[in-house]
Amino acid sequence: MHELGVAMEIYRISRDAVAGHGAGRLESVRVAVGELRAVDPELIKFAWQATVAGGPDAGSELIVDWHPAVQRCETCGADKARDTAGWLPLCPDCASPLRVDGGLELDVLQVSYLREEEERAVSGGVG
Repeated sequence: MHELGVAMEIYRISRDAVAGHGAGRLESVRVAVGELRAVDPELIKFAWQATVAGGPDAGSELIVDWHPAVQRCETCGADKARDTAGWLPLCPDCASPLRVDGGLELDVLQVSYLREEEERAVSGGVG
């Protein structure tokens, strides 16, 4: 399960981003994941929870924006879904070769966090 390694790297990137704006606790991280990255959205969410468990960011959420790969015909411009057997070699409309667009995304899009002083206020700390 390489999702654990991916989740750990997303966590490192997210913590670095938070440190650049004052230390705080992560609330959520939104990532773009492309189909061709071979990252299962449910497994990476599970790996995220394992990564943050027991630490200051336990309970933070990983939000996955899924980006499918699309087959596009360069001749007629049609976008074609794959059939159940896999990738189509030729456009069913004009018999031209199809190219694959998209599906390679693996990016941290947004990091939401609470600053330390906001966290104290939310948790009801006095003093």
